[in-house]
Amino acid sequence: PKMAECPKLTLDTGAQMPVVGLGLWKAEPGQAGTAVRSALEAGYRHIDCAAIYGNEADVGAAFEECFSGKNAVCSREEVFVVGKLWNNKHRAEDVETACVQSLTDLRLDYLDLYLIHWPVTGKVGDAVDPPLSETWEAMESLVEKGFVKAIGVSNFSARKIEDLLSTAKIIPAMNQVEMHPLFRQEALVDYCKSKGIHVTAYSPLGSPDSDSGKKSGIKLMSEPAVLAAAESVQKSPAQVLIRWAVQKGVAVVPKSVNSDRIAANLDVSGWELSEEDMASLSSLSVQQRIHDGKFFLKKKGPYKKLQDL
Repeated sequence: PKMAECPKLTLDTGAQMPVVGLGLWKAEPGQAGTAVRSALEAGYRHIDCAAIYGNEADVGAAFEECFSGKNAVCSREEVFVVGKLWNNKHRAEDVETACVQSLTDLRLDYLDLYLIHWPVTGKVGDAVDPPLSETWEAMESLVEKGFVKAIGVSNFSARKIEDLLSTAKIIPAMNQVEMHPLFRQEALVDYCKSKGIHVTAYSPLGSPDSDSGKKSGIKLMSEPAVLAAAESVQKSPAQVLIRWAVQKGVAVVPKSVNSDRIAANLDVSGWELSEEDMASLSSLSVQQRIHDGKFFLKKKGPYKKLQDL
């Protein structure tokens, strides 16, 4: 049976972004390209890439095959592609080079959305150097030059966004952050919505296969509230977790390289979680971040404690 169409969010540019995208973090080169083809064949029209994932060339080869030639699945224009600027490329003169490198690897002429991956630059010293306002100005010029259609941020706190808005000409279209029932980010989501900034949730399934996910001891998929909700709607725990975010008005980029799971993760339309299930998922007590950015905290750096991020 044909799946119900994936709902979309409308960015302030008027562009439409499907609420479920394929996450490619930790997808090995080789696996990543195959995952992209499986996703596009399953009906995904939103692919979430990043330079640091180390698989953009592989994804680009898949894009080329899927967008043209005899085995084409769909056109480039139908797909919303997201890219991310890594921490060591924040200097104004490096931003365009980094973006163009991603476009070259992905074999694309433009990105639909380009994000600053983390609000850190990896340079040791007491201030964020270069300041984020400078990086943002360079991001804005990518829009003017047509390399990207929209720009946004990732892993930014409300305070960081507030700072950015004081100098920004273009308001970030998106803040992509870790979000799931054990780390709900309610205040941040409300803040972003109040500023007209959409939110995308990464690790919506609690990153079961990542090192930090394993270390955190969080087993989101086997939480009793998740299992109970899955039972009541006859869906998998993963589908429940994705639908939970979508019902909160947030986009989601679950990562999988398994074609059956990729297809199942897109099944978010035509059914919903009851208010009771939403409430029980939204009242799980542990609020623990899995990808806490601890690796950015340095005695000599601008960020001494996690709150500063």
